[in-house]
Amino acid sequence: MAQTLYDKLMDAHVIRENGSMMLIYIDRQLIHEVTSPQAFEGLAIAGRKPWRTSANLAVPDHNVPTTNRSSGVSGISDAISKLQIETLDKNCETFGIDEISMNDIRQGIVHVIAPEQGATLPGMSIVCGDSHTSTHGALGMLAFGIGTSEVEHVLATGCLWQSKSKNFNIEVNGKLNKHVSAKDIALYVIGQIGTAGGTGYAIEFSGYTIQNLSIEGRMTLCNMAIEAGARVGMVAVDDKTIDYVKGRPLAPSGVKWNKAIEYWRTLHSDKGAHFDKIVHFDAQDIKSQVTWGTSPEMVVAIDGYVPNPANAKNQTEKVSWENALNYIQLTSDTKISDIKIDKIFIGSCTNSRIEDLRIAASVLEDKKMASNIKLALVVPGSGLIRKQAEEEGLDKIFINAGFEWREAGCSMCLAMNADKLEVGERCASTSNRNFEGRQGQGSFTHLVSPAIAAASAIAGHFSEIE
Repeated sequence: MAQTLYDKLMDAHVIRENGSMMLIYIDRQLIHEVTSPQAFEGLAIAGRKPWRTSANLAVPDHNVPTTNRSSGVSGISDAISKLQIETLDKNCETFGIDEISMNDIRQGIVHVIAPEQGATLPGMSIVCGDSHTSTHGALGMLAFGIGTSEVEHVLATGCLWQSKSKNFNIEVNGKLNKHVSAKDIALYVIGQIGTAGGTGYAIEFSGYTIQNLSIEGRMTLCNMAIEAGARVGMVAVDDKTIDYVKGRPLAPSGVKWNKAIEYWRTLHSDKGAHFDKIVHFDAQDIKSQVTWGTSPEMVVAIDGYVPNPANAKNQTEKVSWENALNYIQLTSDTKISDIKIDKIFIGSCTNSRIEDLRIAASVLEDKKMASNIKLALVVPGSGLIRKQAEEEGLDKIFINAGFEWREAGCSMCLAMNADKLEVGERCASTSNRNFEGRQGQGSFTHLVSPAIAAASAIAGHFSEIE
């Protein structure tokens, strides 16, 4: 019987079924400092040990400072951030969990370093106490975020009870317009189907446009699947996937490699497989995107206007738009390119990979950011990406343009470290969420691609690439 990629991955990991629930085996758990302390504490109280320590990989990222790193954890000024990272270090040592610690050059954002190290591989089941675990589905695997109690459960048993999702195929065909990237596809799709459009579904992205994205672009797309309401986002395995994985530190080699790729090549939806929902998009309809409100679905093209609540589809949407405009302090019918910006952030698990930095640098080369920009940050997703960018001279381009070149970490994606917005500040951000206060209390976040973030830094307002 023809199967979808999601069905194949679920069936490969099912241990036991109980009605609509399935007990599935977890191949790899990724751990960071925010959602793991209570999980380790629960193990300690119960006197349990991890079922398989080698199945886990830890890295601090949310609370890690992006400046003044020479003193290590002891140099962190924020008491809570310092405690969380110290606790992760201690727990990993106590329970025998491999950790890429703060001053290791491999350190970075959990959803960046895991594929980089080959810790996430096609066909695996991956969990992490972070909603954007869907990122890893770009490599043809089952990857989703879990809660703290589930982190403990996976540590103790290597398994997890799950209900099966329905299948949703989002197909994008055609050639992308100039300067349009995976981030724009993601925002456009969310704008079309809404942040609840994927609720209850596992999304598989397919079509000519998706096949022509790099693996890094596919990661950006799957990273944002959670913002469409889906817990899982996936792309089928192809030659690009296999080429990306080959030679990574934790990837198989020799005979095991040959056996692995034989299986990996089956990780696609079969012809005739049943999808519960299918939508089609034409790449030519997708322009560079900018969010205007307080949800990723509140998005328009860069050459568009802030919508008018009078044009909302229903009363619920009208009230939602009015509330968003009131919070973000914008007036309906304002041209997007007329909105001035205070700060720029290029980074996060959505857009901090070498491809993202190259795109932004190509826009910024030999240019200077506008005088009204108070601060512009570039935060690589890992120390290895930072090193590669410096070898390519990208850091010099950013610095010459007026940007600050930072150490790896989650940084200004969320207000959980020293990098945050002040009240009333407006930011063009390559991150994934624009909720109220996401980057700092009373601040305003607009989600964009790396290219638009760079172009907007030069202009001082939202701008297309000139």
